[in-house]
Amino acid sequence: MNNNDFIVQVALPEHRVFAEEIVEEMAESAKARGTGIAKRSPEYVAGKMQEGKSVIAFHKDGTWAGFCYIETWSHGQFVANSGLIVSPKFRKAGLAKAIKEEIFALSRKLYPKAKIFGLTTGLAVMKINSDLGYEPVTYSELTQDEEFWKGCQSCVNFDILKMKERKNCMCTAMLYDPKEKKHEAAKEFAEELQKKPKLYERFMRIKQRLIEKNKGGDLKSLLLFLTLINK
Repeated sequence: MNNNDFIVQVALPEHRVFAEEIVEEMAESAKARGTGIAKRSPEYVAGKMQEGKSVIAFHKDGTWAGFCYIETWSHGQFVANSGLIVSPKFRKAGLAKAIKEEIFALSRKLYPKAKIFGLTTGLAVMKINSDLGYEPVTYSELTQDEEFWKGCQSCVNFDILKMKERKNCMCTAMLYDPKEKKHEAAKEFAEELQKKPKLYERFMRIKQRLIEKNKGGDLKSLLLFLTLINK
């Protein structure tokens, strides 16, 4: 199976019939990973389709295959591509990357001046984000909109986030700033992840130890350290 087997497009109002299936798969996926997500209702997802702020994917036989939507924070200064989900039967076919590329392009079109950000614990998502120009950042560089951070309350690591006063947690923060033209750091980080996938695993182990010992740890310093020791 390859990308030619799928249609990835901006979701239309008539696609709301898939909203319940999408929400159920989001919940099941989070449960399987042992993490929490900002829970959304079928009505909320359908609303994103109605507004033209989501991307949906179908297999060429018409079966629903994946989804992602746009959320805005801090009066449109920040944008998050949220709720990325791929149907289990179509995973490991490169579809997640295709959806992320399409939702990123839509975000840039609708909000050309906004900073696009995300929080993730997944290596695959970090690779995709890096290829798009996202760079690892500290939490202080993300939106401080209270409504966004409320979405973390259902995560199993929420107590850590509170203890760290929203300055650190197990997720890695990544940001695309349209004012940064070259995004050299993102390119270098993506290349490191591609060449040395164990880099991220080592980063996460060190970060977890520092957090558990209540030392926090600066994200950029950790990434630089791991890059250097793996050369």
